[in-house]
Amino acid sequence: MSARFTFRLVRSATPLVTGRISSPLARTLPGVHRAFSQSTVRARSDVVRETEIPVSVYSPDSKGSAGSTSDHFSIPVNRDDAKPKPFPPPEETEVVPLNKTVYRQMPPTLQKMTVMDKVVIVTGGARGLGNHMARACAEAGAKALVIFDANQELGDESAAELHQKSGLPVSFFKVDVRDGAAINAAVDAVVETYGAPDVLINSAGIADSNIKAETYDPAMFRRLIDINLTGSFLMSQAVGRAMMAAGKPGSIVLVASMSGSIVNYPQEQSCYNASKAGVIQFGKSLAAEWAKYNIRVNCISPGYMDTALNRVPALEAQKKIWRSLTPQARLGNVDELNGLCVFLASDASSFVTGANVAIDGGYTCY
Repeated sequence: MSARFTFRLVRSATPLVTGRISSPLARTLPGVHRAFSQSTVRARSDVVRETEIPVSVYSPDSKGSAGSTSDHFSIPVNRDDAKPKPFPPPEETEVVPLNKTVYRQMPPTLQKMTVMDKVVIVTGGARGLGNHMARACAEAGAKALVIFDANQELGDESAAELHQKSGLPVSFFKVDVRDGAAINAAVDAVVETYGAPDVLINSAGIADSNIKAETYDPAMFRRLIDINLTGSFLMSQAVGRAMMAAGKPGSIVLVASMSGSIVNYPQEQSCYNASKAGVIQFGKSLAAEWAKYNIRVNCISPGYMDTALNRVPALEAQKKIWRSLTPQARLGNVDELNGLCVFLASDASSFVTGANVAIDGGYTCY
């Protein structure tokens, strides 16, 4: 038994890793130390940092025959360009909507991965992650964009800017997601103006963090639940009814959080976590219930994101811990929900419902 174990260990250890082994097991197995110490793999310090990259390109001729022409050249390496660059703020980025001409030239698979001619409602779309997802839908071919937000000034400003940059019809409704009557009136107005919505992206929410459960104000808890969970229900109910009345399929995307599935560290935020866990379970339940109407419901669960709310000196110490617990060792960029958001809103995800997808840089792997 021991002889067979020794043979397998020595055999698997042939030149793979540099360095010495000082473990007790290595000292009892003479062949192991020699195999590891004689590795021929180049050490990190021996990496050749090229100033130019040789490139060889082989192209078919006009008839498509292979091996007809070749081209050899070099491209320069600028190491300054390799440094990560911060994502530019929304006001510095262009919004180029997908037009019909380009859409018709796309292959079927890529056409499905758009929201061409869809009416999209985005709650919490005046700023932050919601605003970036609204921009992504504009770029992906939305017919019209509707922003629901409780902030009048920011909502008007964001809607005007998005319309100016995209040329698309954009409307803003000052709506508090806790107010069911206001939501119903606003959704009715959307139906009258643009037709029944095809997509709801519910991004409105608040986060209470670094508050101990034993000192958390019950009134704050009710407010948190009302915005994060009850708001998800009221928005889904109003938009879902409009979809059902029109007899059209639809997609509802609820922005939850990885905090609905894990317990964050080091901050104490049990009440926020509970609200997002409720959103995830609500989304799964609604997906099963409304599948018969061809309405899909899915959740996006972001990890720690580099939003304006997290860019405060008081969080610097915690952000170091967050990064250390994330395999990618960083916070997410504000545009890194966009791709999944568009996919879930699009027909490319027609068989996806009841899913909860984490975008967290691998945080929940640990």
